Amino acid sequence: MNILYFLIGCSLFMALIFLAAFIWAYKTGQNDDLHTPGIRVLFDDDTVEKKNDQDHLSD
Repeated sequence: MNILYFLIGCSLFMALIFLAAFIWAYKTGQNDDLHTPGIRVLFDDDTVEKKNDQDHLSD
């Protein structure tokens, strides 16, 4: 029965840690923009490497 009290105490302690982490993330603006990361994969990269003509001649 003592282990049950210990496990309940540990679970409450872990829940408080996760609640504190969530509140910290919310206050620091981690959840401000939820739309952009989902569509970011659809954008083209700005830098595109151009191949030299010599690369094509060596084939």
